[in-house]
Amino acid sequence: MATLNVRTDEAMEAALRALSGRHRTRSEAVRYALLRTYRETLVEQAQQDAERLADDPDDKAEMLAIQRFMGVIE
Repeated sequence: MATLNVRTDEAMEAALRALSGRHRTRSEAVRYALLRTYRETLVEQAQQDAERLADDPDDKAEMLAIQRFMGVIE
């Protein structure tokens, strides 16, 4: 496993103290925060992609054709 060194300020130290209380160690708190932020970033990107596709008539027609083929809609 790799090691990461991070410089912290007062706000980061406060966040680490709060998260360390829930996640036992500073390392676990940092891992939790990074993975949660990464997951949120992926969800945001998926939402943006869904909005973009919903506005595209060709993509909308393709999605409807697939749903009809799968028997989800008539």
